Amino acid sequence: MENFIYSINATLPIFLIIILGGVLKKIGIIDEKFTKTADKYVFKIALPALVYKDLAGNNIRDIFRIDYVIFCFIVTFVCIMVIWILTDVFMKDESSKGAFIQGSYRSSAAILGLAFIENTYNDAGLAPLMIIGAVPLYNIFAVIILEIKGEKKKKIDFKSTVIAVFKNPILLAILFSLPFAFLDLSFPVFVEKAISGVASTASPLALISIGAGFKLKGAIAKIKPTIIASFTKLVLLAAIFLPLAIYIGYRNQELMAILIMLGSPATVSCYIMAKNTGNDAELTSSIIVVTTLFSSVTLTLWIYMLRIMGML
Repeated sequence: MENFIYSINATLPIFLIIILGGVLKKIGIIDEKFTKTADKYVFKIALPALVYKDLAGNNIRDIFRIDYVIFCFIVTFVCIMVIWILTDVFMKDESSKGAFIQGSYRSSAAILGLAFIENTYNDAGLAPLMIIGAVPLYNIFAVIILEIKGEKKKKIDFKSTVIAVFKNPILLAILFSLPFAFLDLSFPVFVEKAISGVASTASPLALISIGAGFKLKGAIAKIKPTIIASFTKLVLLAAIFLPLAIYIGYRNQELMAILIMLGSPATVSCYIMAKNTGNDAELTSSIIVVTTLFSSVTLTLWIYMLRIMGML
């Protein structure tokens, strides 16, 4: 019950901000121009700041375990590649493929993960190592997939795709942040506070934009891919890879971090990246809403099962 209450407290505020975005749009306080400007700001400024904060803000060197990082890296890579291949084989709607793939694998590992684990164990444990192993791959493959699958692409131009990938603000933020994480470097305190302040605007603005742009009729029209992606994100990946993690011997915080990596809801940044790369933002917002809604139940059930087994 304690974990369920915490899950509710972690996910309900997300819904309230999404609803607020819809209400603000309805009563005319914000409009389409505002959401476009907000999306651009979050994509180019706030999300890179958040990436830096999540990666560079943890002392990786003192807790570094190469086996754990490699495990998170390989599992994330396999998840992405299998979902990508199966989507290309079975999904007929080309315009929705990028959004579907991203929404099926990309977790709120950094945004939700650290807070969730700290609430349970009073310290983050190896969660920062999970972030190092998984989050850069989440973002790098999201950039690649969304650039390739974007609706504006008539055909794949390898050169322009590579250039677009390496110009992406999220990828540049990852490359910039990793030396800070591994070498325990930091800016002066006043600079770090400024970056943290900018980073804190990413999620609320993205959620308001989702609420302002959310169309129930469009979401219902895409209910089938939404349900499949949400089931994959919350249940299927965890069901496949948690037994492997248990077999290898991961327990407690390290296993909880893997659960968050595999079974937490789709991250809000999915929507901003999909919208800014010409992909299906409508499907993406539906996946975020559904995975966030049901994650409080699925995460609680996963934690309950693992505790009964004596793994947490």
